[in-house]
Amino acid sequence: MATEEQQAERTEEQAGERAHVKAEVEHLKQRADVKRALKQTTGHKEESKPKVAPRQKVFISTYALLLAGLGVLYYLFGLAYFGLSATVHAYLQRYTRGAICVAVVLIIEQLVNAYFISRLDDIVSRYNLGRVLRLLVGLIIVFIIFATIFINWYTAIVSVGLLSLILGFALQTPITSFIGWVYILVRAPYRVGDRISVGGATGDVIDVDYLDTTLWEFGGPYLSTDHPSGRIIKFPNSNILSTAVYNYSWPLFPYIWNEIKFNIAYESDLEFVAQTMREAAEEEIGEAMMARVKTFRELLAQTPVDELEVQERPAVFFRVSENTWLEAVLRYVVPPREAGRIKTRLLKKLLARMNAAPDRVMFPKSNAR
Repeated sequence: MATEEQQAERTEEQAGERAHVKAEVEHLKQRADVKRALKQTTGHKEESKPKVAPRQKVFISTYALLLAGLGVLYYLFGLAYFGLSATVHAYLQRYTRGAICVAVVLIIEQLVNAYFISRLDDIVSRYNLGRVLRLLVGLIIVFIIFATIFINWYTAIVSVGLLSLILGFALQTPITSFIGWVYILVRAPYRVGDRISVGGATGDVIDVDYLDTTLWEFGGPYLSTDHPSGRIIKFPNSNILSTAVYNYSWPLFPYIWNEIKFNIAYESDLEFVAQTMREAAEEEIGEAMMARVKTFRELLAQTPVDELEVQERPAVFFRVSENTWLEAVLRYVVPPREAGRIKTRLLKKLLARMNAAPDRVMFPKSNAR
């Protein structure tokens, strides 16, 4: 009786756990990073008109009216309409021209905000790109004021052009890294907290700066597992423009597939081996993981890679080894940061169960390995 009650309680707990996981994944689907990742994967772009905030409409209208008024003043100063001296009219016309340029820059800023930055899904990206835009606009306005008040406009353009050309060659790598930072903000190949691999650098992202990215390394030459090595890795953001980025924290499927391999004899009971390995993996991983895999398989079915087979439960298959043994391979899905711990627990459980049946599971002998 007690056993039946325990079984009923366990069944009820599993049902509650599945309901909790389902609610958790439904919430996950609404996250901005999941929506963005799904949109990037499917290649589908929603046909939606950019939404212009009322505040932005007011600024654009105000700057447009100011631009029109300044244009009229510039024309009147050119005609010497106010009866002032030619020198005064020339100065006023130049100052008006500078004000017109400032108004044009401000209008362009509002248009970029309204029709590009505001359409981004990620709040962090909108904030960072808005900050970059304000920086560029401020620098341009400072240059316009400087060129209008102190030096000839065309001489300023030529001087700044030559200076930019020289600095472009001298600071090519930092400029490319800054462009890489903008790319990271817009396309989000990774963000702080993700586990990634870029070139020979593998680790968890702890900082994304204007010029470089900082990783907390795991694994490395001194470790055979995914344990943090204690070192940090810095690489310029320009690397992501020419190097593949492997992200283990993809929002749509934040797990990785892992395998455990055993060498067994051809005479082993393959059905027993497969059943034993599957049962041990399901007990260790739990129903919650299976429910998540099922939900993410439904998400992936909406993408062009719907042929991809993502199994809900651990799978066992056999293949011929390079030596005289068979390889029994257990494949399962785990969170990337727990891969090492789960593999260790599974190895202990699998070895204990298969060693308990030596007549059905035959491992290589010590003198025949």
